Amino acid sequence: MRDLTYPPVIAVARVAFKAMNLKFQITGSANIPTSGGAVIVFNHISYVDFIFGGFAARPSRRLVRFMAKRELFDHRVSGPLMRSLHHINVDRSAGAASYRTALEYLKAGEVVGVFPEATISRSFELKEFKSGATRMAASAKVPVVPVIVWGTQRMYTKDHPRDFSRNQTIALSVGTPMHPTNRDHADSLEQLRATMSTMLDQTIKAYPELPEGAWWLPRRYGGSAPTPEEAAVLDAAEQEERVAKRLPPEA
Repeated sequence: MRDLTYPPVIAVARVAFKAMNLKFQITGSANIPTSGGAVIVFNHISYVDFIFGGFAARPSRRLVRFMAKRELFDHRVSGPLMRSLHHINVDRSAGAASYRTALEYLKAGEVVGVFPEATISRSFELKEFKSGATRMAASAKVPVVPVIVWGTQRMYTKDHPRDFSRNQTIALSVGTPMHPTNRDHADSLEQLRATMSTMLDQTIKAYPELPEGAWWLPRRYGGSAPTPEEAAVLDAAEQEERVAKRLPPEA
């Protein structure tokens, strides 16, 4: 797969990271295979997770092809860029096509990035996982690599203003590859979520800042973020609002 856009985009991102004086805490990056197909599974706490999540694969010299929502591909600015980077367009009303594309990528030796929570977690804890990641890994006979991203929610997430100020810390924790099969991918999904829950706990506790009452810190760590239950109520209200906007006025 030819990549005329990806290398310069990475170069620009590195310059931006340096200008922002970002501090990276990256652990376990050697767990990302240097060749062959792989599914990399990320938690989802920010609109910029795919930018920083892909950075975890850089030590292995891999380019991550993210599965991303159709709206990004429909946008007049981000659409051409997403296509040039060979990311995968996910239409939630017709997911079979994107699933087939992801399988083709994996069988061709590409690395596919997946957010199994599907939407950003307002509690900054793990939501329930969709099964696509382990199913496609099992079908393509490739490993699943869990990755925790932390700190990105301070920059750009739901319900809060953007903050791209300098000197922030981004933590990336890469776990041990898993090898789901077609017979056990459901059990592998539970194991994957449990593993990532432990990794998230370890990543948060190792983060250099845990200020009491911080909006970007989960409630059980002393922050003021919504609990998972409160976040679910907010998510439901957001979904209802989206549906209402799509309905014709007479409805």
